[in-house]
Amino acid sequence: MSEREKPVVVPHDPAWAAGGRQLCDQLRAALGPLALRVDHIGSTSVPGMAAKDIYDVQISVADLDAAAAAFDAPLAALGFVRRPFLRDHVPAGREDREDPADWAKRYWSRRTGDAHPVNLHVRGAGSPNERLALLFRDWLSATPEAVAAYARFKYVLAGAVDDTGTYADVKDPVVDLIAVVAERWAAETGWRPH
Repeated sequence: MSEREKPVVVPHDPAWAAGGRQLCDQLRAALGPLALRVDHIGSTSVPGMAAKDIYDVQISVADLDAAAAAFDAPLAALGFVRRPFLRDHVPAGREDREDPADWAKRYWSRRTGDAHPVNLHVRGAGSPNERLALLFRDWLSATPEAVAAYARFKYVLAGAVDDTGTYADVKDPVVDLIAVVAERWAAETGWRPH
């Protein structure tokens, strides 16, 4: 899927959980110890959530440049292509938004053959963007009443825009709002990435 393709949001597929686990296991085996964590993230990782039928996976690493160099060949063998996105969206109002290095990432995608489509985000272990992806998943998973509302927003948005780039740009401020509530939940519950 390119950024120019129309986004398609589909109902939750219960098979996404097992498919995400299998993909994470495959990536752990292919990437070795530089992959400190491999997590199924994004909407397909949230029970009951409607989503684009594309897995999002986050790989946490100690050094982005070293990992990117080491990961290119094994990921290419699995059908992944490195893309030029080097930084994540920074949520509005974040005090750490002044240091772009805090939100750096490396990104690959797979859209070939019979393999399930994947967005692969490689982020620094302990970075705010690594934490936010895990918090977003865990808060939505723990707050099923929010799942229906966020899913409805995604359906309406996908029907109103013509491309996935615009879809992502419009969705970012809503994710920012979720992050505010999720951060409060994390503080109240003692949530930590596990």
